[in-house]
Amino acid sequence: MKKALFPGSFDPLTIGHESVVRRALSLFDKIIIAVGYNTTKMGYFPLEQRVKWIKDVFHDEKKVEVETYKCLTVDFCNQKEANYILRGLRTSADFEYERAIGHMNHSMHPEIETVFFLTQPEHTHITSTIVRDIIKHGGDASIFLPDKIKKSF
Repeated sequence: MKKALFPGSFDPLTIGHESVVRRALSLFDKIIIAVGYNTTKMGYFPLEQRVKWIKDVFHDEKKVEVETYKCLTVDFCNQKEANYILRGLRTSADFEYERAIGHMNHSMHPEIETVFFLTQPEHTHITSTIVRDIIKHGGDASIFLPDKIKKSF
């Protein structure tokens, strides 16, 4: 079984994240959207809310699971028997950062490969950080959110 882990804080999940997962479904038998605790970020939305939103967005997709984790991503991959880490790339800066992490992960666990998906051009500017900032300041971020999340705001 080809199983991939799509890790992130998803604070909140954006249409860019959704696009990456939906486009990757044809490559994998299962994609686990892994909501992690990022030690360098303070979560804005409660973890339970983020998990619920993701489950709502992918409720019709049997190949998608949603889980939370606190350990290293590669260790969680091993726990879940996932041999692939799925990552979306928006910019060259994303690539440099993700490449370094991918090499480190591969050094620790050579059986785990990182697969990069380029974001759709219309999603390149969308980041959870910016969307969160819009929401914090009372702006309308609905055009950057999946339909199932828009109704929450």
